[in-house]
Amino acid sequence: MILTHFSAVLLFAFFASIVFGITQRAEPKMMIRFAAFCFVLFVGGTIAASWLMYFIKH
Repeated sequence: MILTHFSAVLLFAFFASIVFGITQRAEPKMMIRFAAFCFVLFVGGTIAASWLMYFIKH
């Protein structure tokens, strides 16, 4: 199995978001919402950081 950097980020964000959702909220509906929120922040933060590094380099 070969992972690209982006697919590795998605995989990490997915599992870390599940853990955060389960451990940080008590109600199942709130667990799902918080996990989705964390997933979006992980992926969005990675994309923002990659663009920042691109502009620093060029």
